[in-house]
Amino acid sequence: METNNPALFLMFSKMLMRFAFYFQATNLHEFSEKNTISSFFVPFASIFLVEMDIYQKYEPVIGLEVHIQLLTQSKAYSSESTTYGNTPNTNVGVVSLGHPGTLPVANEKVVEFAVKLGLAVGANIREENQYARKNYFYADLPKGYQITQDKTPICTGGSILINTPSGPKSIALTRIHMEEDAGKSMHDVDPNDTLVDLNRAGVPLLEMVSEPEIASADEAYQYLTEVRKLVRYLEICDGNMEEGSMRCDANVSVRLKGVKAFGNKVEVKNMNSIRNVQRAIEYEIKRQIEAIENGQRVAQDTRNFDAASGTTTSMRSKEDANDYRYFPEPDLLPVIIHSSYISAIKQQLPALPNELIKKYTLVYGLSDYDATQLTDQKQVANYFNKLVEYTTNYKGASNWVMGPVRSYLNERAISIAEFELSPQRLAELIALIDQGKLSNTAASQEVFPALLKEPNSAPIDIATRLNILQDNDENKLAEFVQQAIDKFPDKVLEYKQGKFGLLGLFMGEVMKLSKGKADPKKASELVTKALSND
Repeated sequence: METNNPALFLMFSKMLMRFAFYFQATNLHEFSEKNTISSFFVPFASIFLVEMDIYQKYEPVIGLEVHIQLLTQSKAYSSESTTYGNTPNTNVGVVSLGHPGTLPVANEKVVEFAVKLGLAVGANIREENQYARKNYFYADLPKGYQITQDKTPICTGGSILINTPSGPKSIALTRIHMEEDAGKSMHDVDPNDTLVDLNRAGVPLLEMVSEPEIASADEAYQYLTEVRKLVRYLEICDGNMEEGSMRCDANVSVRLKGVKAFGNKVEVKNMNSIRNVQRAIEYEIKRQIEAIENGQRVAQDTRNFDAASGTTTSMRSKEDANDYRYFPEPDLLPVIIHSSYISAIKQQLPALPNELIKKYTLVYGLSDYDATQLTDQKQVANYFNKLVEYTTNYKGASNWVMGPVRSYLNERAISIAEFELSPQRLAELIALIDQGKLSNTAASQEVFPALLKEPNSAPIDIATRLNILQDNDENKLAEFVQQAIDKFPDKVLEYKQGKFGLLGLFMGEVMKLSKGKADPKKASELVTKALSND
């Protein structure tokens, strides 16, 4: 049996072992005499139901801590570059290296981005913000402390809205605070030593902490997807977990359903994709349930997720709370955020995904699915918004963006920012279809490819050159219809006797006579009418 879920594999392994014991204990002669499948497999099914019932007894309690690396040009408290991918230990200076006598200076852009995010999630923005020192020793933290916020986070409250099978669900936020990142320790580059890259030391972060209201690995996946989409819309973070610009720590515990008290929680780290966060939580939930069912105590520790095996392993105990010896940062004055500053930033906020989804469904009449797909990426939503300025066929516009346009982008692995066809030109193509001058097939298979090669040409000119404009002259169409009917008098009789599938025969003849230029919809109406009256 192949599975990516070790806990599920373990469950089935146990079931098979129990089944084997049952098989050995069964009198095979008696079994062959009874010759009934049910007598043999009912115990196996019972084992399966018991195993499944064990997991149904519990409910997970999950909270996520998301570290959002900000798209600033300089670090949180110095002018050093934040460019990703530079040679190790080149984006450094006396401030991030903690040289004596150096002083930090707060990056105003970090405050602006924090306020943007706070407004976007509906959080309360604190007026007086104090910085704090979080003291701990680690090889990639040169100063021996991290400048962060402790008692006065810049944002409190707010929520992230996710979609669940039972409907929308709001996940409350505890806080969002500003801090700086540590450097990066690399354990797998040198066979003998751990290497340290300090380029990341001092890079600005926002840490978003949720309440423990996430009830499954799937909800965690949805939550992170929405957070990533939000920070990309705000253009404060690129959301690339693979590059470490958005990282997540998951706090996971389980408890019996109906019990209010929390179980012992573990913190899972080192997950470099949203999918791996989901996998880690799935594994951890089953691991904790099985430990409790086997009479073991769930240790409160920090665990590492191994993507290759899909398992978590203990890194260090969290039984005793770390004493970080927080105290106010003496080298930075408090930042005062006035209501006028917040109002100015609020006016600059773009239309956000949930706002756009509401508009697309209520104003444009699109389905929830279409609206969600269109708002998945900000650039796609912007293109669609521009497109509907030139057409009122909102569904048609949606179909084109999610169909031919997306296929073209995917085939070439490019973003819509690199798409050369303007929304206005695409709207002109949609108009030709709406006016009955062009069929959908001709538009997508002939005119659209030609437009991509000549993005400045008018669709009507290309269609004319290709000689594929549909003929809507009813008199001419009626003539073709009559010729088609006159050609097959015997088939007309069969049609009248109930063989309505012959309609395609007459339609084919009309299209042939018109050299493919007849409007299929109009031609079908005329053929049906003529056959009924003949």
